[in-house]
Amino acid sequence: MDEIFEQLLHLSAHTDTLIAVYDSNDRLQYANSAFRSVYFIEPDETPLWPDLMRRNFQLRQGTVIRTSNFEEWLRSTQSRRGKIGYRAFETDLWDGRWFWMTEAVQKNGWMLCIASDITSLRAHGRTVRQDRDQAIKASYTDELTGVANRRFVMARVDDMLAAARQGNDGCLAVFDIDNFKHINDRLGHHAGDLVLRDFAHRIHQNVRRNDCFGRVGGEEFLLVMPATGPEDAVAMVERMLTVIRFSRPLPESPDFSYTCSAGIAACVPSDSASELYRRADQALYAAKLSGRDRVRAA
Repeated sequence: MDEIFEQLLHLSAHTDTLIAVYDSNDRLQYANSAFRSVYFIEPDETPLWPDLMRRNFQLRQGTVIRTSNFEEWLRSTQSRRGKIGYRAFETDLWDGRWFWMTEAVQKNGWMLCIASDITSLRAHGRTVRQDRDQAIKASYTDELTGVANRRFVMARVDDMLAAARQGNDGCLAVFDIDNFKHINDRLGHHAGDLVLRDFAHRIHQNVRRNDCFGRVGGEEFLLVMPATGPEDAVAMVERMLTVIRFSRPLPESPDFSYTCSAGIAACVPSDSASELYRRADQALYAAKLSGRDRVRAA
């Protein structure tokens, strides 16, 4: 077995194919020389993927990222990255090359990335394919907040329930911003939009790579937590609520603060998506009745 592993490392070090492995926190754990060369990573570096993308965006190197607001692009991309078992896409580099990239994610959240140079292939159709990829991305993204939308999140709920039928844990959390109508009525819809964006941004910063967070309508958001038991889910959501309490999202009203409530339901093998959602929503209702700014489990 050791000999096979050594041969794999030798082959990976001497191929033009890009090979990298990220852990569940999206930190690079292994990358061959081809991958490090394309993304300008030093031999002893193990950067987090967001930090790597941010650095290369600022230096105009590595992947071409077409956006005027990097943080919004990052939030939107992370809302989908690592949420499904496998995906493939094209990406172009600042040096003019094009790569076909695949991402395979294990149940523990570790990700294998493999990319091949396709610069010489099907060049005439790249613009069409890139437009298609952008349209797919838009169809899964909430326009206001940049996180995943209802369609994408509910598909991840279905994935989690399929895993639950195989004996795996999983929890769904429903978030609702407290007194949001009052915020809109008192401060205006522009302030309400700022609060929604702030909430999405701050919660998303605390979401694990293999979880999925998105807006499902109005001031309601869902967090899908596969391979997570109820106690861990409650502890994680409580930390998120604490983050929100300390937020001051309105520059013109520096003393303004807001809170949110959350309800959590654990998967059972017989669940449908609607039943799991209903139980989490009932728990949210209990959190609201007991005073808001808290989490309750079904």
